[in-house]
Amino acid sequence: MSTRNLYSLGLDGHDRLNNELGGGIPGGSIVLIEGDYGAGKSAMSQRLTYGLCEEQHSVTLVSTELTVRGFIDQMHSLSYDVEEHLLNENLLFFQADVDSGGSTLRGTEDEGSRMQLLKRLMEAEKMWEADVVIIDTFDAILRNDPKFEALIRQNDERQAALEIISFFRDLVSKGKVIVLTVDPSTVDEEAIGPFRSIADVYFELQMAEVGNDVRRSIAVRRFAGMGEQVGDTIGFSVRSGTGIVIESRSVA
Repeated sequence: MSTRNLYSLGLDGHDRLNNELGGGIPGGSIVLIEGDYGAGKSAMSQRLTYGLCEEQHSVTLVSTELTVRGFIDQMHSLSYDVEEHLLNENLLFFQADVDSGGSTLRGTEDEGSRMQLLKRLMEAEKMWEADVVIIDTFDAILRNDPKFEALIRQNDERQAALEIISFFRDLVSKGKVIVLTVDPSTVDEEAIGPFRSIADVYFELQMAEVGNDVRRSIAVRRFAGMGEQVGDTIGFSVRSGTGIVIESRSVA
């Protein structure tokens, strides 16, 4: 970390993301990256993972969509080669196959038994040892946790979120960074609201169709403890063989 307590996102010679975000993410932050399907949440989490590892930060990535092989292939397609980081255990990858029951977070329960995924997540001590923990996508874990679901049905959203938020706050008090990606279309507004409220850094990934092109941007909704000035909107694209590419910047 630098003297400003920022976790650099690196890759300054590859793209301008670190510069556009003011030099990195402040240590001790909860980061929420929100966006609909196809907005670039996974690509952004993969870019953060690779850049942080290249800057010698330890990272844990939990994916609810990719297998280990799929993750390595996806990273290769973006020119983010992570094998050395995986071999050195600077990067830990966990597959959270929440829909099929094959997840390391679910354990070996019978098919009809649904684990309390948030509790299992919090008890996985090894994954929380890293400087940065990225969960892509966090909403899939929320949707498939029966205890969380039951509390939401009882209109007790605050209680549903309280335990995991308290756990996150304890971790970031030690200087760690927690990054959560969320598709807001898959969960109730009341369920995601508490996580928006406690996020120190809150990005909304947006898409707009212009002719045959899809233009993506990062809307910076909140950025506590930023380094240099951060724009309110940062245009980007995802290119095969290149990864995240910054397209434009509009300063508030």
